Amino acid sequence: MTVAIFGGSFNPVHAAHQLVALYVLETQDVDELWFVPTYAHPFAKPLAGYDHRVAMSELAAAALGPRVRVSRAEQELAKRPDFVSSRTIDLLEYIAETHPGEKLRFVIGSDVLRETDKWHRWDAVAEAAPPIVIARPGFPGGHAVEMPDISATHVREMLSQRDAGVSALVPRPVLGYIAAHGLYGYGT
Repeated sequence: MTVAIFGGSFNPVHAAHQLVALYVLETQDVDELWFVPTYAHPFAKPLAGYDHRVAMSELAAAALGPRVRVSRAEQELAKRPDFVSSRTIDLLEYIAETHPGEKLRFVIGSDVLRETDKWHRWDAVAEAAPPIVIARPGFPGGHAVEMPDISATHVREMLSQRDAGVSALVPRPVLGYIAAHGLYGYGT
């Protein structure tokens, strides 16, 4: 089985994440796609609690059907005594160890390609899980379909300002979860 690993902060998960997942499932030779919320950001960006980001990812994944799952692999990695922050190669090696026989692919935005020199062992990442590059606005490369220009940073700003337009960017169940838990200053 081939699994597309779609890692990210998912802080929060939004409609473009769902579109990427659906696009990968429908156009790439993969059997499943796993959302893998990062446990701790490698560049120390502040994040909503891990359990909240997993729950929001599960709500977004549910709309996409049984071929999409949410993995807590990053939480398992965080239990290791040498854990400092999330590194993609550690994640891929962990998944390969715990799911032997799975062929892995790694979903990445074309905007991130310019930053691979900052990644720990990028060449090993690309070898362990050949990238599926998704085109991002303003960044050449990737597959021909460019995903909408939605950033989680912008979504968080809209949420904190209680901007009603955010409902067009965030799946309804996720927005309900955010409001119910008072995340990002929304619904409190």
